[in-house]
Amino acid sequence: MYKKILVPLDGSELAEAVLPHAEALAKSEGAEIVLLRVAVTPDESFFSRNPALATNIIKEVEEETEAYMKAEVEKLRDEGVKVSGITRDGLVPDMILAVADETHADVIAMSTHGRTGVKRWLLGSVADKVVHHAHIPVMLIHPFSSN
Repeated sequence: MYKKILVPLDGSELAEAVLPHAEALAKSEGAEIVLLRVAVTPDESFFSRNPALATNIIKEVEEETEAYMKAEVEKLRDEGVKVSGITRDGLVPDMILAVADETHADVIAMSTHGRTGVKRWLLGSVADKVVHHAHIPVMLIHPFSSN
């Protein structure tokens, strides 16, 4: 049923909580996991203030994003999972949906940070946006945390 499982990660333990679920699904279905990490870079207004600093920050973010993705791909590969990694720049929900289309993913598996109230209003909910705009099933994992 599922041949490709898109798993967006942001580098946090909360986001990574979906990995055991995605791995189990991939192994049971013989599916490939496609990991996605969207690099978060400074707002455009930051560029005009100090272009050199912005360029250095972007380079560092991109290098960290690539290193993180490589490490996560290697971990899953060591577990016997067929896996690939993709990095992108842009708005996170938009990139998740675009990569789902590009890769012909059959399902998006992601963690929700479980923000409520003011935090959700201020920060928004990536999971909410993805669920409401995806054209494929979305599997949400709500990890428990001590926060």
